[in-house]
Amino acid sequence: MAQQQPEDGTAAKAFEVLDRTVEYDGFFQLERLGLRFTLFEGGWSAPIEREVYAHGHAAAVVLYDPAADRVVLIEQFRAAAINAPGGPWQIEIVAGLIDPGETPDDVVRREAMEEAGCSVDGVELIGEFLLSPGGSSDRMFLYCARIDSSDAGGIHGLIEEGENIRVFTMATDDAMAAISDGRIRNATCVIGLQWLALNRVRLRAAWQSSGTAAS
Repeated sequence: MAQQQPEDGTAAKAFEVLDRTVEYDGFFQLERLGLRFTLFEGGWSAPIEREVYAHGHAAAVVLYDPAADRVVLIEQFRAAAINAPGGPWQIEIVAGLIDPGETPDDVVRREAMEEAGCSVDGVELIGEFLLSPGGSSDRMFLYCARIDSSDAGGIHGLIEEGENIRVFTMATDDAMAAISDGRIRNATCVIGLQWLALNRVRLRAAWQSSGTAAS
């Protein structure tokens, strides 16, 4: 049983996993959980069943060139978006799954080179969040990194992983406009770019004056 003591005067929060069954274990894992949890008004809920999807925790990074005030974005095919408005080719920021023994910081440095051909000059953590807690246990660690975008572009990705990634740069203001007009629909990308919009004055002042990014 897991328990958490709230600070708002309501009853202690707790939950209990009654049973757990792995329904599928392949590219992703699907578990069926039987559980119960405490109610805000006191007492316990009736037992419920929920399916929980797990693909793996991931890290993503906004690749930002403070001198040019441009971001490096990628576009690639996403099978889960074949029925989405705008189609399965999605504009995103660099991201990747966290392998055993890796830190999120390791991942963004590796993926920046694999997916975009960019070497990052230090990273700043934006935050950590759950991608879709209604049905998924996956967490995302989101960063911003300083890069030189002057040579960014072309086609990247690992052929053995079925990747075909178009890399391009965009002025920060144009990237924000692409969110507003619906060209950018990926949630992690939207969160990262909106954070950049709120912090780019600070980043440009700090990164251009110091010549180095946060590590």
